[in-house]
Amino acid sequence: MARGPAAALARLLVLPLLLTATACTGGPPEPEPAPPDVPGTIVVASGRDVTGKNGIRRQLIDAWNRQQQKQNSVYRARLVELPGSADEQRSQLLGALQSGSADYDVVNLDVTWVPEFAEAGLIRPLPDHLVDGDVIASVAGTARWKGRVHAVPFNSDVGLLYYRRDHLREAGVQQTDLGTDVTWQRLREFRDILDSRPPRGYEKLWTTQLAAYEGRTVNAVEAFASATKDFTLTDSSGRYTAGLRELTDGIAELRRRTDSPYLLGRATSSDEAASLSDFADGRTAFLRHWPYAYGTLHQTFTPRQLGVAPLPGRAVLGGQNLAVTRSSQRARKATELIAFLTSPQSERCLLDAGFAATRVSAYQDDRVRCTAVPAAKGAPPASSTDERTDHMPRDRAGRPGYARTILLPALQRAVSRPRTPFYGAFTQTLTAQLDDLLAGDPAGDAELARRLDRALRRALPH
Repeated sequence: MARGPAAALARLLVLPLLLTATACTGGPPEPEPAPPDVPGTIVVASGRDVTGKNGIRRQLIDAWNRQQQKQNSVYRARLVELPGSADEQRSQLLGALQSGSADYDVVNLDVTWVPEFAEAGLIRPLPDHLVDGDVIASVAGTARWKGRVHAVPFNSDVGLLYYRRDHLREAGVQQTDLGTDVTWQRLREFRDILDSRPPRGYEKLWTTQLAAYEGRTVNAVEAFASATKDFTLTDSSGRYTAGLRELTDGIAELRRRTDSPYLLGRATSSDEAASLSDFADGRTAFLRHWPYAYGTLHQTFTPRQLGVAPLPGRAVLGGQNLAVTRSSQRARKATELIAFLTSPQSERCLLDAGFAATRVSAYQDDRVRCTAVPAAKGAPPASSTDERTDHMPRDRAGRPGYARTILLPALQRAVSRPRTPFYGAFTQTLTAQLDDLLAGDPAGDAELARRLDRALRRALPH
């Protein structure tokens, strides 16, 4: 049994987190120099890549450049990775596109930003065929705004449940494979078992990301969506539509999930890196996290020690979509680049490297292989500073072992966060309003729901 995993994991966490709605950790790296003013250069602006400095996104862009060179094309793509948290990156992109201070042709947007950028006229409508029937239906919905395709899904994301088989075994649990139909009630039953025979280092049942940033919003939306069937906070136009009863039920569910007997106390100030470290260090037996944690954790743990299952209830959809800026002078070629980066073969490369692919074929069709990037065939590429071998479990076709049976169904069932041009106002309001609940405010669920309702009505059109 591996011991001292937190120390080993600390080396892995030097990999920057995804530009997702949840990636808000660490100090910002130094920004790259401004891209050169070369007529044939297609500039792609994105957040940092979890697969390393020379990660799979950059390798796919390099593959497109090689293709262009063979075709004697003057065009080349250049990746600019933005520093800072997701909120900071969003502000940088908005400011750059509104002012024209940066010559970006393609922007890699969090799925929640698409309505805002489309409504502001900062990105162009794209051909419908770029989001075809192979794209996972739930994921495809993030590409459209007001009936038109404004972005193409690049890589997806969804909440998953990781668990320590070794902890369960040490506490006397005989069956440590939780399967694919785990419930929150079943998880709570493990509390008594683990408390009666606590594994070494164990403190509480589970942990997640509840610091005052997007991670808290994600956890809240998952609880709200699980509490009420077909629950939505906004309609298709981004107007606030929730009712008090729905909010009350959602807050009650979030309260149950964050009760002190079950939740690690540090979770209320944890982000992705902190919760991952606490779980690896053995403080909890369960962890809510994103797909990239599968590869990261398996650098330390074996399949006998670590398990993964769909998140109980409803899980939130994350990910990034590629869009062509309205100001691009190379829009036609930029659209060709996006088609390459989101093709079935490229999506398979992303899946093999540890991202959640956006196309069904990447998970189910063994004929779809990663041919553009040799380093991604069967193993994630190593960065220049990380030469470890790949320990991620894989199926016979070379995919991550859980991809077809766990990850794809989770993506297909996932729910979106509110789709609104005012998403920034929504998430800031929700995050702030949940402070009282997480701080142990004695007010009842109905009162907290009334406060939240009033705040959301001030923040959003209704």
